[in-house]
Amino acid sequence: MAKIKRILVTGGAGFIGSHLCERLVGCGHDVICVDNFFTSQKSNILHLMKSPNFELIRHDVTLPIFLEVDEVYHLACPAAPGHYQYNPIKTMKTSLAGSMNMLGLAKRCRAKILQASTSEVYGDPEIHPQTENYRGSVNPIGPRACYDEGKRAAESLFMDYRRMHNMPIRIVRIFNTYGPRMHPFDGRVVSNFIRQAIVNEPIAIFGDGAQTRSFCYRDDLSDGLIKMMENDLDFVGPVNMGNPHEVTMLELAEMIIQLTGARSEIVYKPLPQDDPSRRKPDISLAKEKLAWEPTTTLRDGLQKTIQWFRNIDVSEYSPPTPQY
Repeated sequence: MAKIKRILVTGGAGFIGSHLCERLVGCGHDVICVDNFFTSQKSNILHLMKSPNFELIRHDVTLPIFLEVDEVYHLACPAAPGHYQYNPIKTMKTSLAGSMNMLGLAKRCRAKILQASTSEVYGDPEIHPQTENYRGSVNPIGPRACYDEGKRAAESLFMDYRRMHNMPIRIVRIFNTYGPRMHPFDGRVVSNFIRQAIVNEPIAIFGDGAQTRSFCYRDDLSDGLIKMMENDLDFVGPVNMGNPHEVTMLELAEMIIQLTGARSEIVYKPLPQDDPSRRKPDISLAKEKLAWEPTTTLRDGLQKTIQWFRNIDVSEYSPPTPQY
C-alpha cells in the first residue's frame, strides 16, 4: 500500500494547482491548498471541499506560514503577462520571499520541495529548441523581468538551499500549458483565442503570427510534476516540461477557428516588448530521468478545452486585474 503523505500545494486554487490538488486527493494523500486568490478562482477547488483529505487556507506566501508536511509543490505566482505586470513588485516578492518562506518551511519539516519554474527563464532564446544548460537571453530591466528574473532568482535560492543544507529540492521549468480551468481572461493565447472564437469575435494575434509556442495539456504536465516529485534518483533538475510540438500563432488561431466552427476573422496587433519569437522545449532529460513525455495531441487537448469553455458562464469570471 502506498504511503499517505501530507502535501502542501501553494497556488493550489489556480489552473495547474487545482488539477494537481485533485490528482493528489484522488491518490488518498492529505492535501493542503494555500492560495491568496489574486488570479485563481475558488470554483476551481469547490468540488474538493467535501473531501476529508483536502484543506483550503487563504494565505499569501510572501508571509511565513507554519505547517507540518512531507512534500511541497510550490506553484504560487502570477504566471500570465497581464497578471504579473499588473503589480511587478508584488510578483518579484512572490518569487523571492515566497520561495524563501517555502524553503524555510520545507527545511524545518525535512520535506521534499518542488519549484514550479518556467520557460521564461530562457527569455527570447538564441538557441532552439531550449535545453536545460542554456542560460537564457533575458532583459533584466524590461516589463517581463519581474517574472523572468524572479523565477531565475528562485531557482538560485533552491540550489543554494540544496548546497548549504542538502535539501531534497526539485526544479521544473514549465512551458506553455493549457486545458480546462484556464481563466478566460488570463490573457494567454489559448484562452484568448477560444473565448473570442466561441462568440465569433475577431481573433487578435500580436505580431505577424509567425512566432511559435509549444503547448502542453494540463494532464500531461501534472503527470510530469508528480513523477519529478516522486523520483528517488539524486536528480534535482532543472528539467524542462512541455510539449515539443511547435506551432505558430497563426496556425493555432486557424486550428481553434476550425474546431469551434467560428466565423471569426483574424486581426493583427503590435507585438509586446520582449515577447519571445520562438519557444520549444528539449525534453530529452525528462525522457531519460523520468520516462516522461506528453501523450495528448494539441487537437485533442484543444477540443477538451473548448468544450469546457462552452460549459462555463464567462460572465462569472471577472478579469483579475484592470489590464483586461
